[in-house]
Amino acid sequence: MRDAGVQLIADFRHLAVMGAVEAVRRLPTFLALERRTRRLWKEQGVQVFLPVDFPGLNMRLAGAARRRGMRVLYYIAPQVWAWRQRRAKKLARRCDRVLTVLPFEAPVLGDWGVDARYVGHPLLDEVGRSDSPRAKEPDAVAGPERARPRGETLGIFPGSRAQEVGRILPVFADAARHLQGTHPGVRCVVARAPHLPGSLFAGCGLPLASTGEVIAQATAALTKSGTITLELALARIPMVVGYAMSPLEWGVVRSMVKVDAVALPNLLAGREVIPELLQGRLTPSAAAAAVAPLLDRDSPRRRQMVEDLGEVAGRLGGPGCADRVAAHCEEFLA
Repeated sequence: MRDAGVQLIADFRHLAVMGAVEAVRRLPTFLALERRTRRLWKEQGVQVFLPVDFPGLNMRLAGAARRRGMRVLYYIAPQVWAWRQRRAKKLARRCDRVLTVLPFEAPVLGDWGVDARYVGHPLLDEVGRSDSPRAKEPDAVAGPERARPRGETLGIFPGSRAQEVGRILPVFADAARHLQGTHPGVRCVVARAPHLPGSLFAGCGLPLASTGEVIAQATAALTKSGTITLELALARIPMVVGYAMSPLEWGVVRSMVKVDAVALPNLLAGREVIPELLQGRLTPSAAAAAVAPLLDRDSPRRRQMVEDLGEVAGRLGGPGCADRVAAHCEEFLA
């Protein structure tokens, strides 16, 4: 956004939080940012508020914007279809329109009275863009399955938040060592988000590279859940999803989550196309066993998953998401 000429009042790379404890610790910072944002609206005469994701802060700001008589266009809807469905009613009250990036979200939100429109996924706008963050990294998003470096490479994607990397990477790294013990020729590379300190990765004992570089090299992937699974699906890289959190947080999540899957490709397909190893099921041996057949280019399991990922990619449609969001903004400003 800064490169595109946007004036920033905060850098959200340093504000990402996971879990209730971390959120409470950062609460004073968020409240100060909320007050600053409201003052800015008044000083600048802002007419349209475009919150993007980040519902913990943006839902509060959306309500404040509506009370000021501003138009609210929420882009990348909070995932109320997965949990906290009462937020759907708040979306209807606080937003003039909600723009979704997954095709099944708009009809679900529409059933709850939200004016929701599907605009496509922003990942698709990255394909072929010379100025995209991934364009500086080799062949970040492509498909169908393309030629890769000789030999088999397992790409490991432990996340972009320090808390989840600290919890998940040790299990993924043990799984990689377990796999290399039974498949000596396999190379394992860890994707490191550029804003995370190297100390987080020091103990894994595996080579590091940028996300785009790992995607370009990977024969198969061991990954956390989240948007990265869609990037891998677009690149037709077979994967295993693993995720774990503290027992307390897991108990809270399980009591609130209303869907049977966490991986976005599975949600888009409406069935399990990639295995999910969650919480107690995420062990080094289980992860290694699940990903091993995906490294065999002649494996029926791998071939089926590549085909299924092509179906998932097709359901996302084509590029143009950014242009469609801009058109909605122009409509509201007019």
